[in-house]
Amino acid sequence: MSWAFTARTRCLSGAFQELSGSGQMLRLSKITDYGVVVLSNLSNRDDRLASAVDIAGVTGIPEPTVAKVLKTAARANLVLGQRGAGGGYRLTRTADAISITEIIEAFEGPIALTACVDGGDGNCSVEAFCAMRQNWDTVNQAIRNALTKVTLRDMTSGKSKALAAFMDMEAAEPEQKPVSASAG
Repeated sequence: MSWAFTARTRCLSGAFQELSGSGQMLRLSKITDYGVVVLSNLSNRDDRLASAVDIAGVTGIPEPTVAKVLKTAARANLVLGQRGAGGGYRLTRTADAISITEIIEAFEGPIALTACVDGGDGNCSVEAFCAMRQNWDTVNQAIRNALTKVTLRDMTSGKSKALAAFMDMEAAEPEQKPVSASAG
């Protein structure tokens, strides 16, 4: 499964602009959004273990969904589960060491805006002779790089570093000049 170019649910940060022409934003799935919320909750617990029931009670996310999120996060080595009485989950690393890219890829698969970019599904019939492929690779890598700069700590701290990473990406774009009609 790859990171979809089509709209699905709430956007993680609202930082992406419309790309598909549908009037909707480039969006992450609801389960990915929940993943960020659950992992953020774990990051605020220092190194104490938390059960799915505990997390559900604090976040308002249904317990079965929290359990699903934790299972996916454990497969991606983002959380470690401890069984038994007093068991629960904790992050495998500090929130500063977990990038948003890792979280997105754990739940969505590789970040791939189109089928032809690295990490895409390769199901494009014109990929071999498409003049846009290199451009999409560049755009995809810029988005991936910006997301990699944003950590779980940035998302939980309320600081503007997360948005600043996207703003830096936007500022790097060349300024567009208005097109004027020429007199004949």
